Amino acid sequence: MNSNEIREIFLLFFKEKEHRLIPSSSLIPKSDPTLLLTTAGMVQLKRYFTGEVTPPHPRLASCQKCFRTTDIDCVGDAKHLTFFEMLGNFSVGDYFKREAIQWAWEFVTQRLGLSRQRLWVTIYLDDDEAFDYWRELGLPEERIIRFGDEENFWGPAGDTGPCGPCSEIHYDHGEGVGCGSHDCGPNCDCSRFSEIWNLVFTQYDQQSDGSRIPLPKPNIDTGMGLERTAAAMQEATSVYDTDLFVPLIELVGDMTGKKYGEDEATDRAIRVVAEHARAITFLIGDGVLPFNVGRGYVLRRVLRRAALFGRKLGMEEQFLGTLAQAVIAQMGSTYPELKRGQENILNTIAAEEMRFDQTLNVGLNLLDGFVEETKSNGKDSISGKDIFKLYDTYGFPKELTAEIAAENGLSVDLEGFEAEMERQRGRARIVPGKTSFTGTGKLQVLPTLFIGYKSLRRDTQVTALTVDGKAIESVEQGQEVVVYLSETPFYGEMGGQVGDTGEITGPRGRFAVINSISPIPNVIIHQGNVVEGEISVGDTVKAHVNRERRQDIARNHTATHLLQSALREVLGGHVRQSGSLVDPDHLRFDFAHPSAVTEEELSQIQHKVNEKIRQNFKVTASNMPYQQALDRGALAFFEEQYGDEVRVLEIGKPPISTELCGGTHVKATGEIGYFHVVDESSIGAGLRRIEAVTGRGAESYIDMQLSIIDEVAEDLKASPSEIKSRIAALHSEIDTERKRALALERELSKNAVGSLLGDVVTINGIPVLTARVPASNMEALRQTGDLIKDSLESIFVVLGAVYGDQANFVAMLTPDLVKKGLHAGEIVKQVAQVTGGRGGGRAEMGQGGGKDINRLDNALNLVRDLVTKHGDSGT
Repeated sequence: MNSNEIREIFLLFFKEKEHRLIPSSSLIPKSDPTLLLTTAGMVQLKRYFTGEVTPPHPRLASCQKCFRTTDIDCVGDAKHLTFFEMLGNFSVGDYFKREAIQWAWEFVTQRLGLSRQRLWVTIYLDDDEAFDYWRELGLPEERIIRFGDEENFWGPAGDTGPCGPCSEIHYDHGEGVGCGSHDCGPNCDCSRFSEIWNLVFTQYDQQSDGSRIPLPKPNIDTGMGLERTAAAMQEATSVYDTDLFVPLIELVGDMTGKKYGEDEATDRAIRVVAEHARAITFLIGDGVLPFNVGRGYVLRRVLRRAALFGRKLGMEEQFLGTLAQAVIAQMGSTYPELKRGQENILNTIAAEEMRFDQTLNVGLNLLDGFVEETKSNGKDSISGKDIFKLYDTYGFPKELTAEIAAENGLSVDLEGFEAEMERQRGRARIVPGKTSFTGTGKLQVLPTLFIGYKSLRRDTQVTALTVDGKAIESVEQGQEVVVYLSETPFYGEMGGQVGDTGEITGPRGRFAVINSISPIPNVIIHQGNVVEGEISVGDTVKAHVNRERRQDIARNHTATHLLQSALREVLGGHVRQSGSLVDPDHLRFDFAHPSAVTEEELSQIQHKVNEKIRQNFKVTASNMPYQQALDRGALAFFEEQYGDEVRVLEIGKPPISTELCGGTHVKATGEIGYFHVVDESSIGAGLRRIEAVTGRGAESYIDMQLSIIDEVAEDLKASPSEIKSRIAALHSEIDTERKRALALERELSKNAVGSLLGDVVTINGIPVLTARVPASNMEALRQTGDLIKDSLESIFVVLGAVYGDQANFVAMLTPDLVKKGLHAGEIVKQVAQVTGGRGGGRAEMGQGGGKDINRLDNALNLVRDLVTKHGDSGT
């Protein structure tokens, strides 16, 4: 069973158990600021468990993208990963321990078909309730192991709060795997036992004195690792030997010329490169960018670690982009955000890999020198000052330095490194206060005053400049720099709206602003290049926003407000914004809605938006207290964090739309010109996405569509008005040819049947015929089976054919054999499983298919064994 099937079967199983399926959230947690990255399936559900938010359903299930760095040094062994997929089922005050255990056991033993003899369970020391439930399911007492707090109790997030015991299902890969110790068992550090599913029973509320009282409504939070489960299902002793990793492992081998499986050090390096390539692809796909702190640092660390291990394998040129493309090709259908963000993913990887490559050799040589110097001085630890130099000058994450040091038998002085980091933070810290700049590099800036709502030009002053995070006094032509201004008309990217671009002109130079962002509240920074002369701190400059681009953005942003209003009118008040993107070229609006928006509904929505555009409603903004804004009916969505005072945008009087919004907008809806929907799609269970264009973007889009129509008309040798009838005529011609082809295929099948009849064998008194035949579809395959069945009084026929890039099967029985207990649907189900697929059907006829076309003949050969066993059983 491949990983896609495991994922699908898990979600289907819990859907049958009346769970609401929810999509994976981003790796960037939206509702938990305490987390850098999403580490488990319950992260997006945390507010349901705490009671802050009412869940959409008390029973939920998901397949969640997760990322953890706690085990990064173990990556490359049999079971540890940074990025992984967590299958989970959750109960918010609904079912509890008995159901969670029963369903887990039912799923792993019946749906997955894992051997009961291979499964062990761990429980908390005094959780006799869980013990009894496992025993009721027939699990032997000796395979239920008790552990303490460290292994089998999930404590509260802080000193107090919800907590509870857990029970884990472990898969035994067999005595030939792992440490070989006679007392090896679950939670052994070797690779023999793999924890595949953790069931957390959140049943207590821990008090400040350490006591635990029962929760009035206990919850269930489970997590099943897809990769480890795939290893168990595919009889692989390592997650890297599953279908999730084998293609990447083989690709790394092809790129390096190294053969996987010949040398453990090489194998580990290949595994690390493959795993990290997958991890960085998903991180960037969810919006993480390389940086020196936070989640950006996590990405940088993993990417550079992959680059270093690639270098160990002999890859001198950039290679991670090629692996990322393979990841996108493999995982893009399950996670479409990878395909949508492919260009950004590849560009980000290329830029970061190139940047690290430029300093890697020098840094490695310097580190070799530090290692030799440390050893020659009789020391066993590389100094914090040396670690900091590698980090600050050559981009070596401290963990990477520590790893290389350990390979040479040395430790690292991380306390000394942190002291150096703190000294650097003191040299370049942004603090409120009077703007000043000294030769030591100390940076102090006031909050930026944004005046861009009313003006796109401003005479202002340069308060600070930074290059690669370091404060400097001036910059010259060709340098990439961040500019801080006392006042700015540039909107800093936030709230789904992209930042402004434009130009900053000083007395001695000119600076091209390629992006503006707001990294912290009330501060806007301007990123770009000096294109002429020089710019210095203290210069009085003219800041000028690109007017056309700003107007395009404003049209799209106001249009999103009109769109949300129209959606709520047409679809209902349940519609809630869950995300958006507003850029110059188009707008994207994500919202909660249980079903696809129909063509008729889309037409209504588009018509209503354009009607409001033509009515030229006035657009006004005002500031007011947050609660007052809510009292006025302002919509506040998208999990934004709002201050005490908010900006409220209203369209029309009385308003047809009232929202909290800090973005830039047109003065009246007529400025939008025209709104056109270009796509509507699903982005997960209960979530939809609409993409649209306005103004100049709409004009370009319609011009392109008309051009396509003209080209099609020319190819069809018809006028645009005749295209539809011409295509209908072509369809009719194609249908006629298809019927002729099918008739010819039937005739060929009749001719082939005669030769096949001579291959009938009798097994335990049952005439059996199995054969690989040519067929272009299932209908043709069934017709061949019918011809054979009609030619013989008694026959069990199983035919296989390859078409549609998969192995396909049909099984048929004459009535006399059905009476003997044979069942075509059951047999074809087992046959299809040989090719990694599934099948089924009625007693007299069944069909199935699988992806592994190379095992079609093996599958057909199984038929005779199944008939033999049927006869031996005497049924």
